[in-house]
Amino acid sequence: MRCMLQVELPIEAGNAGIMSGKLPEVIGAAVAKWKPEASYFLSINGKRSMLMVVNLDDASQIPALVEPFFLSLNAQVQITPCMNFDDLKKGLGAIESDLKRKPA
Repeated sequence: MRCMLQVELPIEAGNAGIMSGKLPEVIGAAVAKWKPEASYFLSINGKRSMLMVVNLDDASQIPALVEPFFLSLNAQVQITPCMNFDDLKKGLGAIESDLKRKPA
């Protein structure tokens, strides 16, 4: 299941993470472990933030993905299922097939 992880760091925790070296360590470990399809680093709501698109085999992997950000960086984390264009076409194709089979 493709998911988008959004991580927002409180200013104080982000500052401390940079000064201690914990911020690049946690992000580097996540990128190495999860091998994201894409990762972006930006400001959201005026906070240091990251968007990362990863593929999870099972929902039970969610804690391993998000907990390092909670525990090490006091981050606000959201995880959302998402699709690329090929996924969307496949999903819409399935709906189209279902609609054609249903009598009007």
